[in-house]
Amino acid sequence: MSERNGGQERVDGGGSGGGGSFADGPPSGGASGGGGVPEQGRAGEPTGDVYEWFRRGGKLLAQGNPAAAEQLLARAAAAEPHSRSIRETLARAQFDAGSYAAALENFRAVALAEPSDDYAQFGWGVAAARLGDFETSAEHLALAVAMRPEADHYRAALRQTRATLAARAGAFGPLQPGAPGYLEPPSAADGGAQSPRGPVGTVGTVGTGGADGRTDDTDDRDRRSE
Repeated sequence: MSERNGGQERVDGGGSGGGGSFADGPPSGGASGGGGVPEQGRAGEPTGDVYEWFRRGGKLLAQGNPAAAEQLLARAAAAEPHSRSIRETLARAQFDAGSYAAALENFRAVALAEPSDDYAQFGWGVAAARLGDFETSAEHLALAVAMRPEADHYRAALRQTRATLAARAGAFGPLQPGAPGYLEPPSAADGGAQSPRGPVGTVGTVGTGGADGRTDDTDDRDRRSE
C-alpha cells in the first residue's frame, strides 16, 4: 500500500493486487487486467511518456509482474535518472525479480541522494542480506529502524540479519555436526583418548608389564645376579 511520509510517496509492500512486502521475495499471484508484457509501439518502444511508464510499471509490480514492471521502470529511470521515486520503484521491481545486485545499486543511489529516506535504507539493507553482506545489511537496517521504529517489517529484517551475524560469530555455542567448519573430535579408535604421557614418573607409553603401569623387572634382577 502507498503512504506518504514527509510529503514523499512510497510503497511499503505490495499493492492490493499483489503479495506482501518486497523484502519477503517475489509476490504471489499473477497478472490481471492488462498485466504482462508492456504495451509497445511499432518500433518496439513502450508507448506513452515517462509518467505513463512509471504509472504502468508500478501497476504491473503491484499485480505481481516484477519482470514486466522492470522493463518499463528501467526506461523511465533512463529518461529521468534523478527521480528518486522512479529509481526506488525500479529497485523494488528488481528485488522482486531476483536481481538483488541491481536493486541494491538503485536503493543505494536513492539513500545517498536522500539519507533520511528510511525505505531506501531498508531496501539497501535487505538487498545486501540477499547478497550475503550481512554487515552492510545490519548497518542500513539499523538506520531504517532508527528512522521508523514502528515499522514491524524493518525490525524483523534487522533481527534476522543480526541473528545471522551472531550465528556466524559462534554466539550460539560450538558448531554442531554438519555445520561448515565443524571438526570431528578424536576417538579412542584412532588413539585420540590415549594420553601422550604414561604413569606418573614416566614419559611416553606404559611399561611392558601391562596396563597397570608396572614395568617388568626381570632384566634388572638378571643384571644384579651377574
